[in-house]
Amino acid sequence: MSFRFGMQKVLDYREQCEEEAKVRLARCRQRLQEAGALLDALAAQLQEARSALAAAPLMETADRWLHEQHIKGLEADVASAALQKRMQEQLTDEARKLLAARAMDRKVLEKLKERHCQRHMREDSLKEQRANDEAATLRYKISPF
Repeated sequence: MSFRFGMQKVLDYREQCEEEAKVRLARCRQRLQEAGALLDALAAQLQEARSALAAAPLMETADRWLHEQHIKGLEADVASAALQKRMQEQLTDEARKLLAARAMDRKVLEKLKERHCQRHMREDSLKEQRANDEAATLRYKISPF
């Protein structure tokens, strides 16, 4: 008699949940990478704007004011991008923890399935051994004649 795990549907569901968690983690990592790239690009633009302002000390007041406003806007963008990156880091960490929990749930059920399978194999082996012993007893019993 072949082994059939009674909780196979639950195990399949746990595997599906783990796969969904892997996809979620991959998406979070991608968004984190994009947020980091945006932050780096904005920081580079800010540095270039500061360098351009420092390189031209004799600038008209209106132009200087425009450059300073541009720098203030870039500083705000950098702060916003840094906040977005920190938030994305938290989401990535949560996704990583969720994946670990889902993997643990799946592993618990797989170990249970393995133990049930081993028990089933032992029981089948014992049944077969008993049947063989019974057949041998009947076949080779000493007749009273």
